[in-house]
Formats: sequence, structure tokens, C-alpha cells
Amino acid sequence: MKAAVYFGPEDIRTIDVGDPKITEPHQMLVKVRATSICGSDLHIWRGTLDQAMGKGHSTLGHELSGEVVETGAKVGRFKPGDRVSMAYSASCGDCFMCRVGNTAHCETTKSAVYGYGVGFGDLNGTQAEYLVLPYADAHTMKVDDALDDRQALTLSCNLPTAVLANKLVDVQIGESLAVVGLGPTGMMALDLAMKRNPGKVFAFDPVEHRRKAAAGRYGVEALAPGEASVEAVREATGGRGVDKVIEMVGTGESLDLSYQLVRAGGTIAGLGVFTDTEHKMNLLDIFFRDITLHKRGFASVWPEMWEAHRMITEGKITLSEMFTHEFSLDQANEAYRTFADKLDNVEKVVIRP
Repeated sequence: MKAAVYFGPEDIRTIDVGDPKITEPHQMLVKVRATSICGSDLHIWRGTLDQAMGKGHSTLGHELSGEVVETGAKVGRFKPGDRVSMAYSASCGDCFMCRVGNTAHCETTKSAVYGYGVGFGDLNGTQAEYLVLPYADAHTMKVDDALDDRQALTLSCNLPTAVLANKLVDVQIGESLAVVGLGPTGMMALDLAMKRNPGKVFAFDPVEHRRKAAAGRYGVEALAPGEASVEAVREATGGRGVDKVIEMVGTGESLDLSYQLVRAGGTIAGLGVFTDTEHKMNLLDIFFRDITLHKRGFASVWPEMWEAHRMITEGKITLSEMFTHEFSLDQANEAYRTFADKLDNVEKVVIRP
């Protein structure tokens, strides 16, 4: 079969690899109907996680709209022909961490992530024609026929992460909010936050077309990061800063911006994927201003997937407008470059085998 394989920074090749096969009774073979590129995949594309990848070996992708082809003897919830999506991290459903809802830190799979190289369990990825899901009953869900493939693939990572972000900041009616980072997950988090009837809302991103999209869809004030924008937010909030911040970037700069934006006693939910091992922070300022910081970059999305699915089936979020580009699997490298370099007003891409 064909799959997108990592060969080095900015070098993704679609090549023929061995057909995946079920080797354990808890596994399930799935045909990929559609997949995409997550913002966290760009760490792989840029080479940040080069040491975790097997060059010429590691297949990529962790977002899935699929169809069951074959099930192992111990898979009881699925049958061939079922439409499915799965959590980006594989979890067994039975260990201590799974039972307390921290499924991304499954003790059985050792926090394995689909398509994230040998350093994260060496699992196959979704940017392929087929893949095998281990412990399938524990972190795979059936997809309602009302969802199209684009909507279904957001269930693996983007949308449940946005759901979790909103739970963590818990925006109340009339509270002010800033969303830092307007990639697909940030935009979904903003969409859900607006349904909570917040007060003043500010959206930050250095990319102009993302700011225009946020302003046009949700009527928020969209700003480029910088001192002038921070001062504008403070002026609009009586000099205090916003009540809540959702951070969806994963850099030291985005975290610093979040601290600058939030008021004393405010809350930050940081769900961007951070890869830097060190960053200087003003602990005295954080302590003195009583800031609450939630870090969930390695998010346990499985507990939020059912709610995310219901939001789509109930028409509370549509997502369709966020998909701007479609590529074939053979165009995987082009898809990565387009998404990484923010070309042609791209927001989110879909890849079809």
C-alpha cells in the first residue's frame, strides 16, 4: 500500500510500504477514507522531532475518518463496514491512567501516538491507505452517517482538544477572553467559546488571513501579536487584562503573550504542543498575580470525543468552512508545505488516499 513516510525535515515521501496486518486479537484493520495534518505534525515536518523519527520508516498522521476492514478476535464493538475515528494516542482502557481519564498517558501503550515515530511507540499513521489500530475497543468510536469525512477526522484530535480547552478555562457569560493561535484547533476553540456568550473577545495570530477569518466568522477583534496589541487589550479591559486565555500555539512567545494578556486571578489553558525543554518565566509575577495555568498539550482526547461527536450531529459546530484545501496521498509533501508555510490562505487540509 501507499503511505506518507518521513525521510527528514521538509522531506515527506509517498511510497509503497508493506500492507498492515492484524497480529494481536485486540487489533483492528481500518481503511482510511480521509485524513489531515495537525499543527503538531509540523514539529515533525520542521525536524524538531527528528531524533524520534525513523527516516524512511515512520509513517505519518494521527487524524482519521476510516472504515473497518477486519477485526481481531477480542474486538467486540466493531464490525467490517463500520465508519470510525480514533483518538490520536493509543490507549488500552484498562490501566490506572486510562481509568482516571488520563488516556494519553496509558501505561500499557507507553503514551504511543499514531504517526509520531519510533520515539512515540512506532505506530503506523493515518496518512496511508490502511492502518492497524491496537486496543481498538478502548479508543475508537463509531461515526454517525450524518458526519462527512472532514468532520469525522476532526474527532481524532482537533475538536476534542478544543472541547477540553473550553472546559479548562470555563468561560462564563460576559467574561473576557483571548485566544492565542488561530490554526484549526484554535479556531475550533474560539467557535465553541463564542457559544458561551462571553463579553469582549480577542483573537491573536501573526497570519493575516487567519485573523480575517476569525473576525469575519465570529465578530471578534483579531490582532497580530505585539506590544501595541497587548496595550489595546488592556485598555479595552480597564487596564486589567482578560479573564481567560486559550493558548493553541506551543511556543515560549505564545505563553509569554498569554501571561501578558491575562488579568490577576485569571486562567490560562495552554493546549499548544511545546517541544522546547527550557523557557525562562517570571515565577514571582505568576505567583503574585494568582494566575491559574492548565497545561494539556499532550491532551487526553478520548474522554472528550463523544461530546465532540454530539456537537457535530446536533449542528452546534459545522467545521466545513475550516477546510480550504484538498490533496491526494501522493501530494502529501505539497500538503505539508502548504499548511506549514500558510500558503494560499490555507486553514485546514484534507488528504484522501
